[in-house]
Amino acid sequence: MRSRYSAFAVNDAAYLLRSWHSSTRPAHLDLDPRTRWTGLEIVGTTGGTAFNTDGTVEFIARYTESGHADSLRENSSFVREDGNWVYLSAL
Repeated sequence: MRSRYSAFAVNDAAYLLRSWHSSTRPAHLDLDPRTRWTGLEIVGTTGGTAFNTDGTVEFIARYTESGHADSLRENSSFVREDGNWVYLSAL
């Protein structure tokens, strides 16, 4: 989750697509360079250890857009695909 947040912060759409599960990955991703990501708070997690094949991350991501501060709260599902943790979907 932290690496995906960092990718959003630096507008790295290629990394975001690579770290997205093949069954839910969009064909392309258009990131708005005017969005400035300003902080990430992990609220809670389930699973996600070396012994798990799935897990969740609940987080709050803070950002500013057009001078207005806002946040996104989401509970995301992650699974292993080809041995790597990838984002599956929002719950």
